[in-house]
Amino acid sequence: MSTADQQAPRSLAEALRARDDASLAALLRARPDLITPVPTDLTQLATRAGTRASVVRALERLDAFALQTAEALAVAGDPATWDELLGLMAGDARDPAVAAALPGALAGLREQALVWGADDRLRLVRTARELLAPSAQHPSPTGLGPSVREATAGMSPGRIQEFVANAGLPSTHDSVSAVTALTSLFSRRRKMAALLAKAPAGSLDVLERLVWGPPYGQVTAEPAAHLRWLLDRGMLLPTAPGTVVLPREVALHLRAGRAHRSPQPTPPAVQPLVTHRPEVVDATAAGQAYTALTTVEELLKEWDEGGPAVLRAGGLSVRDLKRTAVALDVSEPVAAFWVELAYAAGLLASDGEADERYAATPEYDEWLERPPAERWARLAEAWLTATRTSGVVGGRDLKERALSALGPGLDRSAAPEVRRRVLTLLAGLPEGAVPDAEAVPARLRWERPLRGPQPQGAAGPHGPQNPPGSQPAQTAHGAHGEADLRSRLARWTLTEAELLGVTGRGALSAHGRALLGAGAAATAARPAATGAVPAGPGDKLPAHHRPVVPAGAAAASAPEQAVATAAAARLLAPLLPEPLDHVLLQADLTAVAPGPLRRPLADVLSVLADVESKGGATVYRFTPGSVRRALDAGRSASDLHAFLAEHSRTPVPQPLAYLIDDVARRHGHLRVGAASAYVRCDDESVLNEILADKRAAALRLRRLAPTVLAAQADPATLLDGLRAMGFAPAAESAEGDVLITRAHARRTPPRTAPEPVPDGPPVPDGTLLTAAIRAIRAGDLAATTPRKPAEDAAPLGPGQLPRTSSAETLATMQAAVLTGEALWIGYVNAEGAASQRVIAPVRVEGGFVTAYDHTADEVRTYPLHRITGVAELADD
Repeated sequence: MSTADQQAPRSLAEALRARDDASLAALLRARPDLITPVPTDLTQLATRAGTRASVVRALERLDAFALQTAEALAVAGDPATWDELLGLMAGDARDPAVAAALPGALAGLREQALVWGADDRLRLVRTARELLAPSAQHPSPTGLGPSVREATAGMSPGRIQEFVANAGLPSTHDSVSAVTALTSLFSRRRKMAALLAKAPAGSLDVLERLVWGPPYGQVTAEPAAHLRWLLDRGMLLPTAPGTVVLPREVALHLRAGRAHRSPQPTPPAVQPLVTHRPEVVDATAAGQAYTALTTVEELLKEWDEGGPAVLRAGGLSVRDLKRTAVALDVSEPVAAFWVELAYAAGLLASDGEADERYAATPEYDEWLERPPAERWARLAEAWLTATRTSGVVGGRDLKERALSALGPGLDRSAAPEVRRRVLTLLAGLPEGAVPDAEAVPARLRWERPLRGPQPQGAAGPHGPQNPPGSQPAQTAHGAHGEADLRSRLARWTLTEAELLGVTGRGALSAHGRALLGAGAAATAARPAATGAVPAGPGDKLPAHHRPVVPAGAAAASAPEQAVATAAAARLLAPLLPEPLDHVLLQADLTAVAPGPLRRPLADVLSVLADVESKGGATVYRFTPGSVRRALDAGRSASDLHAFLAEHSRTPVPQPLAYLIDDVARRHGHLRVGAASAYVRCDDESVLNEILADKRAAALRLRRLAPTVLAAQADPATLLDGLRAMGFAPAAESAEGDVLITRAHARRTPPRTAPEPVPDGPPVPDGTLLTAAIRAIRAGDLAATTPRKPAEDAAPLGPGQLPRTSSAETLATMQAAVLTGEALWIGYVNAEGAASQRVIAPVRVEGGFVTAYDHTADEVRTYPLHRITGVAELADD
């Protein structure tokens, strides 16, 4: 055996054992599920890295080219050589772009422990090979079928010899050598080309229809001559009655050696479509940011006295969502976005009452008191990190139940990663640049081709199963269209970022760039993990030099995001319009607010007038009903005149003054109390007018006294009825005082914002990685340290603890204290958990041994009665 063979790892555990700490940290960072819980040693880490769930998760996080590389290894030999892999990826022509990118892709697969071994013995993890290799149940995403050896397994030796003879090869003595000869013929380009040159017309057309997959086809009991020619030479091999398959070696010859029709060594570029001046982008985004604030305020003001009822299954009804959309003057999907945003920010929740309704939370009142830039920053941060996705509202879940706004089933764990990634791609463009709308989803599909939902009938990470003879199926790299969740999330992100003011005119704003954090531009400019590096098997690139960014790894921690959010607020603050303390009163009973109003002015004006139109300038209209609403809220006519005179830059128009005085003169002239209800008025003629009015019939009034009418309706209905008849009644208390009605702001009990649903285990931080790697190394040391065999002792099996008597244990410990040698012990803790450790005893007294524990890397004390046995370590 050569020195190279002796040094080559024989298993994934040995390959991991040869890594340095930086490389192990990169593996655990890329696959955080491997560290939950921390493995006891490298053998357990390798076993966990080969489990089906972990491998599927790792494959889902590969980019398109890395996944193509893994698929090529799945159809290559086991082990494969660098030249074999290069031929499958770059073809006979050795595509230079593919050849340049392949070492980086292979390094990424090695880093994630999906591939191990040297360049002359590349091995794909067994579970990954099972998932990606072709079989009759799930054809390979490459479109290749089984090899000649696999397809002829179980076939009669005589039939195999017929293939060999018809192909012009000498007969052999056994089936194994016959299959080898046939495989060699199909794999040699010149001999195979010469054989196909003799094929009858139509034979090559049959092969061309199967060459890119699916490789299965149907034949009749009496095939045509051109099909019979292929069948006789093993170029089509039977798999079942009436079904044939194109062997892998034949397909690779027809493909010029390529495993994939379209290798994708480089990601689709996200290029600028148009470019605006950065100042214009920032100003547009700031204007939209202020609109976002007013929209959320308007939404929660609409629900101030109690919002829509909560459905029994949770969420808003379709009717309530439509009403909200009308109130906000937006479409229903946009209304769902604003509702979900307020919920994600903790400003909106259900009140938890028996008649459960949605209402603002106490946090909403605190939010209103903050400066506008800080209020926007809270909304933007909630949007960036939320997993609830308003875009799926109106769809159906897996049980065909409708998905409603604020209801269950809206969490999509990939949403935060996609939002951040989309904004990062925008940050990588020049300032003010707007990308092509389809370029961003295309880029995300390349980065995570397997993260979309699997079509019905999918097997593992593959696309849909293809019945024999069906049309070629789209590979895992093909677009899933609207079924691709990541593409839809990307499109929703672009729309929502514009609504929220993170982008302006489609370009990322300065405050949007700050929201991502300082590393956004660097992340956008970072080359892909499969980027171009020098090609060749001799380019031994350490795995930790080519980091693979796992899903969500670019997301900032909570403190980092808080710093980024504060920076975004500081950049946005100067761009937001200053609130005004005045309006412009018009002679047509309207008031124009030329910009945002200060809160006290806006609150009073919203009671005194109705909003007629919104936009750059808001138009309010004064009506008898709106003036009466202000009087009902406790304002007097003199208060209203003084308020308008103080806050109007124009003189108070005479029609508006007359309107206020006229409504105030009649306000409270009629009094409504509880009888069921009554009306009293000092002017008998007014009561006579009411009794004579046909519209009062429903109130069933009757005169109790010259100045009092009794009604069988309740006071609220009586008030509404008289107001509909044109009167201005006022409610009064039992003592006869006028009741002042003020809007009652309904609030929920304190509520916390919904927690995002994590997309798998969190990426470990540096401290956890350092501690975990130290524990794994120490456990591996204890498990693999050679032991000196004891006399007359049976060899221990893997995982078994040493067993010695108490006297032997004590004597060995005392001797080790004198010599300073390390020992291997078995130890059972107070919970009954057994472990093996390597210790260097320092002191033995009182039934305890004090030793330096190499496994824990610290000095510890162990009770002797808990030590199952002890063994000396071998000299080497």
